[in-house]
Amino acid sequence: KVLSASCAPALHRMKLASGAGRRLVGLKTKTPLFNRIISRGSICQHSLYLQQCTRIFSTQTMTQRSKLGNDNVKNDTTTIRREGAKSDSKSLSVSSEAIDGSSKKAAESPANSRPKALSQLASSPFELPESFVSKYEKKKAPFGFNGLGELVYHRTYSRVMQNGKNEHWHNTVQRVVEGTFSMQKGWIQSRGLQWDEREKQDQAQEMFDRIFNFKFLPPGRGLWAMGSSLTEERGIYAALNNCAFVSTHIKEGMKISKPFCFLMDASMLGVGVGFDTQAAQQNIRLTKPSENETRTFIVPDSREGWVEAVGLLIDSYFTPGAAAVKFDFSRIRPKGTPIKGFGGVASGSDVLEALMEDIQKTLHPLAEKNEILSISTIVDIMNLIGRCVVAGNVRRTAEIAFGPPTSSDYLNLKNYKENPQRMDYGWASNNSVFAELGMDYTDICERIQDNGEPGLAWLDNMKDFSRMGDEPDRKDKRALGGNPCLEQTLESYELCCLVETFPNNHDSVEDFKRTLNSAFLYAKTVTLGHTHWPETNTVMTRNRRIGCSMTGIAQFINSKGLHQLKEWCEGGYDHIQDCDKKYSEMFGVPRSIKTTSIKPSGTVSLLAGATPGMHYPESRHYLRRVRIPNSSDLLEPLKKAGYPIEPAIGQEGTAVVSIPIDAGEGIRTVEQVSMWEQLSLASFLQKYWADNQVSCTVTFDPETEGKEIKNALNYFQYQLKGISFLPKLPAGAYPQMPYEAITEEQYEEILSQIEFLDFGSKLDQNPERLNPPDLYCDTGNCEIAK
Repeated sequence: KVLSASCAPALHRMKLASGAGRRLVGLKTKTPLFNRIISRGSICQHSLYLQQCTRIFSTQTMTQRSKLGNDNVKNDTTTIRREGAKSDSKSLSVSSEAIDGSSKKAAESPANSRPKALSQLASSPFELPESFVSKYEKKKAPFGFNGLGELVYHRTYSRVMQNGKNEHWHNTVQRVVEGTFSMQKGWIQSRGLQWDEREKQDQAQEMFDRIFNFKFLPPGRGLWAMGSSLTEERGIYAALNNCAFVSTHIKEGMKISKPFCFLMDASMLGVGVGFDTQAAQQNIRLTKPSENETRTFIVPDSREGWVEAVGLLIDSYFTPGAAAVKFDFSRIRPKGTPIKGFGGVASGSDVLEALMEDIQKTLHPLAEKNEILSISTIVDIMNLIGRCVVAGNVRRTAEIAFGPPTSSDYLNLKNYKENPQRMDYGWASNNSVFAELGMDYTDICERIQDNGEPGLAWLDNMKDFSRMGDEPDRKDKRALGGNPCLEQTLESYELCCLVETFPNNHDSVEDFKRTLNSAFLYAKTVTLGHTHWPETNTVMTRNRRIGCSMTGIAQFINSKGLHQLKEWCEGGYDHIQDCDKKYSEMFGVPRSIKTTSIKPSGTVSLLAGATPGMHYPESRHYLRRVRIPNSSDLLEPLKKAGYPIEPAIGQEGTAVVSIPIDAGEGIRTVEQVSMWEQLSLASFLQKYWADNQVSCTVTFDPETEGKEIKNALNYFQYQLKGISFLPKLPAGAYPQMPYEAITEEQYEEILSQIEFLDFGSKLDQNPERLNPPDLYCDTGNCEIAK
């Protein structure tokens, strides 16, 4: 049979018209699979057959196929060789691709290579009409908090466009919406489902308006990555998700390094990761690498290369008779070199070399004694990886460790009097315990009173319940932990998919439900994209877990009352279930296992001028301080507008901008809300809204409330899935605190000195000024920060 010319457009749409795709055109074959494709007539309706056929005919020309659809691919060589051996006879060469600093083996089978971006499977990219977008060009975006929201947007989420200029708000919203609907279009058309352009335009324009006016927002990573080359060209959909969890339990045949490598890989993508200490219960013994045989690994200049190097080092201490590994870091680009794709600059090889040395210092003494892998060793290595990732202030991420409440070794990890060596890296994770219902909380609460840790997660509640007000459903019976901010129950290797709504920006519950239509559609679309982790895809394809969150809750209670919040929670939750049913049928995918959360929020809430998550503000009037490099072109407009700016103490080359904030008339503050009321609000939201979890950090007075924590936990253990505590800090505990309460008179005085803030065209002159928002949980409450 000969492939008819009428099929060529379909081939082109699927990005197969070059390379292997061209070889199909005019090719005679007796392959039954290929003939089935021809007989079906419509290739675009049977794309899976075509993809299988392409793999058959592309095997002979693997090298050419690796270049399909990507002109930026370079080929590197990673060499593992025996020390002192001849390179031509004793070396193993692995061809790898380096795309924007990442590498992978070109010798992989095509079936395992990264799938095409969904937008590339569409007949054409989805585009909003220019006549529609132009209506918003001159419209003032309703950023919140006296310029703070706009500053955070330009500093964090504005990308460089093809014309070399930086995005303004309407450009960002357009990119996000068009990226969302291009993903949908590619998914629907590649599966032969119905695509109604008129209906989708209506949905897209509604979504655009609701994002523009801060009715809802994608998470920070979505604002940065959706519709960019990361998703449109490379299909890196992990960039759209938030946090993750991985269990250290080692299954048969699994390398010991696997959970550690997953955490590092995810962290380098900005994904915050939770992990447990289950491997410590498996009696895994360390063994000293052979001193008679060594290997040299040339570390590729890529994320994957760094991760592989760490994995090789760790496994060499758990494989009897393994050769010692030496590492060559010569290929790693110098510190300060710009990184394409995700943005930012390279940190150089020093931080990786330090990590490898620290891991070796941690494992070698234990291997010499043939000791068993312990809880402290697991957390040490995870924390050392976290410190490496954030070193040089290039990347940010988050970690949370989960351990047993009865282990003194685990509970004392942050007792630096007992473990002084951990002071240099112990800060890299928040530490929580898997609390057991009915346990004695005495010891835990004494530690909480001291420094706020550990937090608590009730895994039984996480597995048994959706909303705590409903009957047990055991939907999450496979769950093993949660993400660093603990708003999502997760299985091992599962990622979070979040979206944020602002109920206080709505006049009626009907309007709020219209927003939920768009917000949940965005999140459901994100679940269509696969990651480069097969284990993650397996879990996420099955669960389609979503966390549709509400933020600005303190403001809503102040303006509309707790009873209306209950009605909006219940009505909104039911409406989301209807949305999930509708969108799941539209995409031909399973219903989402869970749908709602309360995330802590952070920079996203600042854009809209909302209080973060369910938390109350420090004061009605306060200064919010933001640190900005002196080289940033954001400083000049802020100086011109009259904002207070001073040098950062202890951080050379950085300025601190103080922005006056009014959280709203009549709003209650942390000082006015007791520990018991904060716990009650978390329980309220876990009962009426969140079928995943409520992220809540309870601020308490150590003197008056510290001794009550045990009594509180005895009651609330049956109403919550997780909780953390934070002792109140006295005003002025250290200079230039992020939040500083001020009086109304001080607020008015500072505000009177500030004129109209206009970033304008100044921002278009330095497109390299920005670093990407690497934090998937976009809040300072759970990021790694020394």
